Amino acid sequence: KKKGISGYYLLFITLFYSSIQFLIHKSFFFSFPYQDMVKEASSYLFNATKKRFFFKAVKIIIPLHWQTKFQNSSIKTESYDKADVIVANPFLKYGDDPYTLQYGGCGEKGRYIHFTPDFLLNDKLYNIYGSRGTKVFVHEWAHLRWGVFDEYNNDAPFYMSANAGTASVEATRCSASVTGKYRFSNCTRNICINRQCKYDDRTKLYEAGCKFVPDKIQNAPASIMYMQSLPSVVEFCDQSTHNEKATNMQNKMCNYKSTWEVIMNSPDFSNTSPINSTSPPFETSFSLLQTKDRVVCLVLDVSGSMAANNRINRLYQAAEIFLLQIIEMGSWVGIVTFHSTAEIKTSLQQIVSENVRQNLITYLPTSANGGTNICEGVRKGFEVNKQKDSDLGGSEVVLLTDGEDSGMSICLKEVENSGSIIHTIALGPSAAKELEQFSDMTGGLKLTATDTVDSNGLIDSFSGISSGTIKHILFVQQLESTARSVAVKQWMNGTVTVDSTVGNDTFFVVTWDGITSPPDILLRDPKGKEYRTSDFTVSNLNLRTARLTIAGTAEVGDWLYWIQNNHIAPQVISMIVTSRAASLDVPPVTVKAHMNKDTNNFPNPMVIYAEVSQGFLPVLGVTVMATVEPQTGSAVELKLLDDGSGADITKNDGIYSKYFTSFKGNGRYNLKVHIQGRNKNVRLGRRKSRALYVPGYIENGEIKMNAPRPEVSDEEIQAKLGSFNRVATGGSFVVENVPSGGTTDVFPPCKITDLEAQFAEDKIHLSWTAPGNDLDVGQGKVKYIIKMSESLLNLRNTFENATSVNTSSLVPNLAGTKESFQFKAENITIENGTIIYFAIRAIDNVSLTSEVSNVAQAALFLPPKESLPDKLPPDVINGGVNVSTIVLIVTGSVIAVLITVSITVCILHKKNRRGGPELRM
Repeated sequence: KKKGISGYYLLFITLFYSSIQFLIHKSFFFSFPYQDMVKEASSYLFNATKKRFFFKAVKIIIPLHWQTKFQNSSIKTESYDKADVIVANPFLKYGDDPYTLQYGGCGEKGRYIHFTPDFLLNDKLYNIYGSRGTKVFVHEWAHLRWGVFDEYNNDAPFYMSANAGTASVEATRCSASVTGKYRFSNCTRNICINRQCKYDDRTKLYEAGCKFVPDKIQNAPASIMYMQSLPSVVEFCDQSTHNEKATNMQNKMCNYKSTWEVIMNSPDFSNTSPINSTSPPFETSFSLLQTKDRVVCLVLDVSGSMAANNRINRLYQAAEIFLLQIIEMGSWVGIVTFHSTAEIKTSLQQIVSENVRQNLITYLPTSANGGTNICEGVRKGFEVNKQKDSDLGGSEVVLLTDGEDSGMSICLKEVENSGSIIHTIALGPSAAKELEQFSDMTGGLKLTATDTVDSNGLIDSFSGISSGTIKHILFVQQLESTARSVAVKQWMNGTVTVDSTVGNDTFFVVTWDGITSPPDILLRDPKGKEYRTSDFTVSNLNLRTARLTIAGTAEVGDWLYWIQNNHIAPQVISMIVTSRAASLDVPPVTVKAHMNKDTNNFPNPMVIYAEVSQGFLPVLGVTVMATVEPQTGSAVELKLLDDGSGADITKNDGIYSKYFTSFKGNGRYNLKVHIQGRNKNVRLGRRKSRALYVPGYIENGEIKMNAPRPEVSDEEIQAKLGSFNRVATGGSFVVENVPSGGTTDVFPPCKITDLEAQFAEDKIHLSWTAPGNDLDVGQGKVKYIIKMSESLLNLRNTFENATSVNTSSLVPNLAGTKESFQFKAENITIENGTIIYFAIRAIDNVSLTSEVSNVAQAALFLPPKESLPDKLPPDVINGGVNVSTIVLIVTGSVIAVLITVSITVCILHKKNRRGGPELRM
């Protein structure tokens, strides 16, 4: 075990048709009773889902170097990237909140659950979160599997409610029948004060810092998605218990549906029925799997069509970067080429030195001819991988082809049963349409590259193929990948930022497609040191690639480059920069790009996601640009946002999003993202969708507060980030049913999800983010229909029948900007306790109308005069000293001082009467 590299294992749990994976440190594996945790969760889940779901089987995956007394099998297609549950320390060592990373909307599956070892091992956190296995696991599983959301809201912990004409402030919760008290708790140094909450003069709700402290003993059985720690909670909120007035994410994202309604609409629910049993029919079983050395075979198409569009040369450039810079040390690599038949170019070689890497690239193909037989190539790839182990489980094949093959179906079953993972790269517009089936069946990546001359799609595809069974800190980070057609004697200039989290194994690679002699290159590091063309290495085997390796750790800062085309004709020049982590103790900033689905039928939109993080913490304030490239035609560039509007479901969670609607035709599309962070703008955040940190409980009438959640200042987390650049491929997706004659405007403005309302004296002020003409895309201004009602349900269910707001004075802004509208409500009596609900729809220039927005509440509430409750528990200062005692001590001291002063005055007054000078006070 190398210094700084922790062992881990993965845990898969079968939920009828699905699996969970845990990534866990070795010490945790041998010290925590994980089997008991999962079994408890299985029983609790079974009852919470009305006897439908439970965890049937667990596969624990351990690293190759671990020695155990158990009998182990080998992994198949399981990997870190498919982990449903990850157990790992939080970066910066703060925050043990269990959370689920969710990208999508209501009913869409999450990415993974994250537990920290301290959460699972520290019994002191039991009071804060409840049972680890029973309550918290099921809370997070519902996020992950069924795409439901939290029923509390730390950003809006209170809302106004009206019953029988009386307004009151309520805690955001589900169900509303959960009882408790409102307490303000504040700690300064070693002194903690707990008191009754006061009202905020601006919001008329409770002040910042006020907490809802629940009674430990409750009658409410719901809900698991609110406060899972309460002993009485054994259910999800359903239609009868759901609190649609609460200002939480569940109501916002799921159109005020209860969590149980969302679960009932899931494919899991439709494929099952209740089991006639008081407990799960099977006890959860556990088995061990063990990882292997990474084994990869490149299976490369060299059929005649690969000679067109410079494909064979581009293949060489891309595969060379993969072998020299991307694939990890210790891996085993072989190479196969195929056309009508297949040939093993080199058997497996283990990468233990730079010489092995250099030897491998001598086997890359340089010429193309013949037909296309994909199955033959894959079979030869399997033959190569079996040289390491007859069991193909866990081995990888990188399959690249540009041709069609009507015979692919004959080996589909063989591929599916192999246990090998197949990553497919479709090159050009004619690659076999069945290619993605290989990846779908084996869990491999789906990648594509076009023939566009100024695209680095093929290089990016190879650069995105990393191991699924090693820690992400060891992966190569792509800092730059840009290509441009450069005119004669013109320059291609740029800046690449090397940040403090990377710098080892840094390569600057320049490629070109014209004459074999290199262009003129000038590279300058942050300290002014210059590297010229003569410092770059040009291989005799690849005369259109120049590579510079930076010795040691690259200088942190901006690296400037200038490249001049010295050819007699324009040529495409590209710059690719890769680097690894500077330290195994500090995770680098990473970006992962995704689409919300792999296949799509027009006119359904798609959503682009880019997750930017350092370790497990989201990185905020980053500029994220996505490039979507169709098979033919020009690429589309979009700016992704993390503002909680449009396609972005949660503000400031490090997931940047945007709708994609610019479909140029049927076929494959390629996604790539560039991110840029600047030191003064970026900072780290905390994950959302997390189990509730309970502030305390009321037991037998006594308030017992938990320790406050540890916080880290913005200055502290911002100081750990600097400026940075990253590039990542998001793979490919396929679109069908796009009209051949071109598309018309079929996309309405997106649903507005951030509508807010409040009283401003005798007027009402509304604000929201302006949508686009096509969902959240397009700069054409839209029009608005605003409705209001004194009934939330009537407004939600019968929007058109609600009272209209006169919007004639509203001048719409451009998409993505903030709208603000103020008006005076008519025909409504405004008095103390008045609550009015608002919703909005947007209309574009062809009268396409958005969905109804979230419902916003404006409440006029005059808080009662501050008064102490009848039975207020004594406010305690740390160390057990009563506040009342301190007040008495201070009061006594003041009285003593006053008495002393009075006596002194009397004495002086007597002296004055005896003839001394007059003393006036």
